[in-house]
Amino acid sequence: SFVSTSCRCSEQLIKNPQRREGCDVAGAEVKWRRLRFNQNTPNEPKRFQVKKIFPNSVVFLISYQDDGLSCDRAAQQDWRKKKELEEQRKLGNAPAEVDEEGKDINPHIPQYISSVPWYIDPSKRPTLKHQRPQAEREEQFSAIAEWYKRGVQENAVATKFRKGACENCGAITHKKKDCLERPRKVGAKFTGAGIAPDEHAQIQLALDYDGKRDRWNGYDPEEHQRIVEEYAKVDLAKRTLKAQKLQDELASGKLDQNEREHASEDEDEDKYADDIDMPGQNFDSKRRITVRNLRIREDTAKYLRNLDPNSAYYDPKTRAMRENPYSNTGMNPDEVGYAGDNFVRHSGATITMAQTQLFAWEAYERGSEVHLQADPTKLELLHRSFKVKKEDFKEKQRDSILEKYGGEEHLDAPPRELLLAQTEDYVEYSRHGAVLKGLEKAVARSKYEEDVLINNHTCIWGSYWKDGFWGYKCCHSMVKQSYCTGEAGIGINNSECVPFEEGLTEPQEEEEPKSLLEMHRDKIKEKKKKKKGKKNKKHESDSNDSEDEEKKKEKLKKALEAEDKWVKHVDAIMQLEERKRPYNSLQEVKAPTEEELEAFRMKRPRPDDPMASFLGQ
Repeated sequence: SFVSTSCRCSEQLIKNPQRREGCDVAGAEVKWRRLRFNQNTPNEPKRFQVKKIFPNSVVFLISYQDDGLSCDRAAQQDWRKKKELEEQRKLGNAPAEVDEEGKDINPHIPQYISSVPWYIDPSKRPTLKHQRPQAEREEQFSAIAEWYKRGVQENAVATKFRKGACENCGAITHKKKDCLERPRKVGAKFTGAGIAPDEHAQIQLALDYDGKRDRWNGYDPEEHQRIVEEYAKVDLAKRTLKAQKLQDELASGKLDQNEREHASEDEDEDKYADDIDMPGQNFDSKRRITVRNLRIREDTAKYLRNLDPNSAYYDPKTRAMRENPYSNTGMNPDEVGYAGDNFVRHSGATITMAQTQLFAWEAYERGSEVHLQADPTKLELLHRSFKVKKEDFKEKQRDSILEKYGGEEHLDAPPRELLLAQTEDYVEYSRHGAVLKGLEKAVARSKYEEDVLINNHTCIWGSYWKDGFWGYKCCHSMVKQSYCTGEAGIGINNSECVPFEEGLTEPQEEEEPKSLLEMHRDKIKEKKKKKKGKKNKKHESDSNDSEDEEKKKEKLKKALEAEDKWVKHVDAIMQLEERKRPYNSLQEVKAPTEEELEAFRMKRPRPDDPMASFLGQ
């Protein structure tokens, strides 16, 4: 079944060696793709074997074995199985391929990345080691605990001067120009005494990006441990002192057992409140009043109130928890220490604001053009009128019910304090009758005196307004500090006063009624008078216009002369030295008249005028 042939029969192989998949070593199996030897061998893959290579020649002894289609089918089955395995690995149904280091290879990574190149080592398994950072090429940085050594070496101190050391202090680690010690009158080089200890040989730190920007770089953690131990000792001493004080008070009978338990409950509060000594915080140990600016670490955070994941939502960005974290536990919101941010918001003016906003929405739905931000004044007035109407409607409804069913005497009963002659308000008085405890002080409405009545007035100044002026309501007087005239003043101020001279005029006699003929004649006379008046007005207007034009010309002539004088004056001033020019700030400044403006426009030079160069001639 083996046939030997020469290389002449395989010119394609010799001319196109890149079509080979094997090597040129004798005995190696190679596989040819679609190589046609003669007409008897169809285009089928054959299995060839290099039998012999003649040195210094182009002749091969090649044998091939025709095993039919079995070789091709086996290769196709292997390739199909390989592809199916890759698909199963991508879907996660089959375990991922493992490299030589025991790490899984992502099945989605292409083969040309995971496989080792044939020119390095074709026998190696697929790996991603060549894709990872190489240890020998990585830059080495200093560890987090490495830092410069501080201080000097106290163990080894030289007793005599050494060659090459600092001439001032005698340390071997620096020179005289770098010495930080005070310059001596006679250096250690000549005295040989007082040799300073050597500094530490500092290491060279190679810090990475984060190491260069670390604020705590070089900090010794043992330093903080010493601070913690110191505070623990102070806390223990305070506890011991307080326990001893309580025992002494209990032994002397000044303190009961109940008060002792109450004091032990407040021990934690005193523990932190006694240490407060910062601006903006006040603490009184007797009254236990503490004002804290910031939350201390011992306070429970909002998200730790209830660890149930279905409880109130906590927003980490705004640090807000709007709902009650104890809503699902059945606890009363008034008894818990924290009931959510919305619980705090339902106090003060927030409720009024919410009611106003709700009224604006409802009014807008009913056709009223109101908005809380766009027109708050209109909304407030509308809301007030709505409240008044609502109260009136309730009052009418209440009166109608009382009229129909009666029982008003039960509603008008005197208060309980008068019926029982006792109240629950506790008031403590002194021997002189002054209130010591129980009643709150009346809040002063203003720092100015209010309701001060002067000059027999019963109302204050500003209680009356008319025609843009303030006055007194009791007498309608518009003069401040005037004397009150009462009802008489109201009558006089509201009546229409007639001037004194007009009041002295004699009353005219009543004219007799005219007939229709007389009324007709009067109308004709009035029409004639109107026509004559129009003609006279025309003549008078013509004469007046001519006079006005003459006056305007005279004014314009004077304005032109004044403008010429002003221009000459300005030219003369501009020729003087700057320091010798007069100061004109005290001159009177008036608005220019129409004639002055016209003269300025006529005399103003225009550089774009082609005849401007001839104006000065």
